[in-house]
Amino acid sequence: MGKIIAIVNQKGGVGKTTTSINLSASLGILKKKVLLVDLDPQGNATTGVGLERGDIKNSIYEVLVKKCTVNDAIVKTKSKNLSLIPAYLNLAGVDMELVELEREYKERNEPFSRITRLKEELYQIKDKFDFIIIDCPPSLGILTTNALAAADSVLIPVQCEYFALEGIMQLINTIMLAQKKVNPNLDIEGVLLTMLTANTNLGLEVIESIRNFFKERVYDTIIPRLIRLAEAPSHGKPILEYEPRSRGTLAYLNLAKEVIERNGTKEESVR
Repeated sequence: MGKIIAIVNQKGGVGKTTTSINLSASLGILKKKVLLVDLDPQGNATTGVGLERGDIKNSIYEVLVKKCTVNDAIVKTKSKNLSLIPAYLNLAGVDMELVELEREYKERNEPFSRITRLKEELYQIKDKFDFIIIDCPPSLGILTTNALAAADSVLIPVQCEYFALEGIMQLINTIMLAQKKVNPNLDIEGVLLTMLTANTNLGLEVIESIRNFFKERVYDTIIPRLIRLAEAPSHGKPILEYEPRSRGTLAYLNLAKEVIERNGTKEESVR
């Protein structure tokens, strides 16, 4: 049985999609079978692993509104052991469609929950992967709620900047609410420090504050602020393919090793 990890932060620009792409690709290189689920209407994780929008036949949108099966939406990427459920802009209006579908099913006395749609689909394929990584949108709406309902745990990227802790308490409250209402087993997988500018006192202060707050949940790995990391998605490649010798490549491989170690999955991948 695989593990579902939602990468969540309602604040944009913290390295969420960069982490989704590069952690997924790094886990694949380390012989884990990985599914990356793009749950952001911007579709940046989709294009970031090399899938052109014109090549998308089915996406997570079609899955959520029951226009296709989850298996029909999975595509293999060029990266080793990495598959993808893509997203594009039609996902932006899915909340209203889910409300309407819920109403229609209720009228027919058939079960349907707009909150657990993603969970229902991912649980059908969970045992086919070692890790399912969900790239959430930078908001706490219906899509992120679906991710929190489906996930075993959340990974929180936190930028090494002054306002880093702003909004974290709101996110923690949202996670606690999800635990109470829809997913009592939801856990915090870990907190990842991102976009560290080397040799700045401010960055070091933020690191200390976050480590004091989250204790052992903070990963040892810190993701540096690098131009190459920012460039890689525009070329449709994870950093380990775009610039194999980059410090960013090493950082995400180290993060993947930490994730594997924390989950005690050093044994062989699923087949």
